[in-house]
Formats: sequence, structure tokens, C-alpha cells
Amino acid sequence: MPVLEVGGTHVTAALVADAAVETAARLPLPADGSATEILDGIAAAATTLDVRPGTRWGVAVPGPFDYAAGIGLFHDVGKFDALYGVDVGAELGRRLPSPTLRFLNDADAFGIGEYVSGAAAGHSRAVCLTLGTGVGSAFLDRGMPVNDGPLVPPDGSAHLLQFQGRPLEETVSRRAIRAAYETDGPDVHVIAERARGGDGHAKSVLDNAFRALGTTIWPWLTTFDATVVVVGGSIAASWDLVEGPLRVGLPAGVELRPASRPADAALLGAAWWATISQGVPAQ
Repeated sequence: MPVLEVGGTHVTAALVADAAVETAARLPLPADGSATEILDGIAAAATTLDVRPGTRWGVAVPGPFDYAAGIGLFHDVGKFDALYGVDVGAELGRRLPSPTLRFLNDADAFGIGEYVSGAAAGHSRAVCLTLGTGVGSAFLDRGMPVNDGPLVPPDGSAHLLQFQGRPLEETVSRRAIRAAYETDGPDVHVIAERARGGDGHAKSVLDNAFRALGTTIWPWLTTFDATVVVVGGSIAASWDLVEGPLRVGLPAGVELRPASRPADAALLGAAWWATISQGVPAQ
């Protein structure tokens, strides 16, 4: 199964068979480029794969995006604004050999991958979070994303939640952690290194961010009846500093685990989605 993972700065093309992922290309992507530049960049990665015409593809894409229709809805989100209103499915179809494309949210793809062959395996109700430029989330019922209804946040998106009257990502995100440390502060991995080295302010900033995340997400874990929370993303690489304060806010009985397939869960999830679904999330 061929798959694409479109990120804010790169696109990855891979072939997936069962739980094995063979990456063929990871190419830079001009997130602030023209629609043609972005689409040509995605197609350049895709064409590194030897795929028969008419093959079904799984494509993981960040939001906002109309996943059923394959249309970009990016607007003032700092990336891919040129794709607003663009029929990405049709444009890629013109650049690739007659593909059938199944789009899904990149956080949902990550969660599905961890459910299929990762840290969420064996849990019928799981919440998977990605921590990086923002807070991505997937609420999974037996592997299917639940993006609507009273059991999950709006759109199933943790980034739409608030902490102390402000958007959650103003406390828990790369930019928020950097700003809390100092004006134009260093990247999060540097702050983490300083925390490990005895910098009390760095440790406090990280503690506050991850405790806020736990406090904000725990009511939804209870409502959704989740039994595990899986955390991935670039910030989760500092798991020794994430786990403790995040666990403080979680309800008893909910397991907390780092992603076991942080590098390829989204690729695996995209393949699984394209295989079993028609591209419309479970409600």
C-alpha cells in the first residue's frame, strides 16, 4: 500500500505491507509556497514509489482540510495557505498515475498506527496525542477516529480546548513553551537539556505546560472512557520530563505511554485507513 504523510516542512512517501514500512523518500515541502510548488513537491515524493496506475493511496494531511472531498481549507494557519479551496485530490490525480486517494488527518493517522501496531494496541478506547508545533489528538474507538458527538472535544481536537480561559496551545506548544521560558527563547529540546542540567526555571516551564495538558484533557478521557493515552510528536522525545507532570492530571486507571512507533505510526495509520475505510471518519 503506498502512502504519503504531508507535514509542515516535508512530505514522506512510503510503501506499507502489514506492519512493515519501507520509506522511499522524505523531501522538503515549501509550506509557504504557491499551490503549484506544494503540489509538485508532494507529487515528487509520490513518484519515487513504483506503483501501478489506479492504486489506492493513504494520504495523511494536517488540518483544516475536507478529508472526504480532498479539498484544502488552510487559512491563516501558517502553512499551505495557497491550498485554500484547492481540490488537492484532483490536482494530485493529474500528477500521479490515476490514483484513488484516501485522505485523513495526520493526528488520526498517528493514532491509528499506534492502535494497529504500537502503544495503543489492545485498547478499544484510546486517546493519542502529538506534541510539537501544537497539540494534535485522535480519539479512537476500536481504531476508528471519533470526531463528533458528546464524548469528544469539538472535532475530536484537543487543540480547540481551553486552559484557564485561553486556548490550550497558548500553554502547550513549541511556541508557548519557548515564550514562557524567555522572549525568543531557545527550542524546546534545548530547554529540556537545561532542565536536566539543573535549570529550575526550565523545569518549571515544562512542568507547568504538561500539567496543564493533563488537567485539560482528563475530563474528556473520563467521558470517552479511554483506558490509555499515547503521546508522540517531537516534544515527546523528552519523555523523562513529560511523563511526570502529565500523569498528575490524568484520572486513575488510565495508562500513559510514549509512542512506540513515533517515526512511522502515521504512515502505518494512513495505509490501514485506506485499506478498511472509504475515507469518512467514524462519528
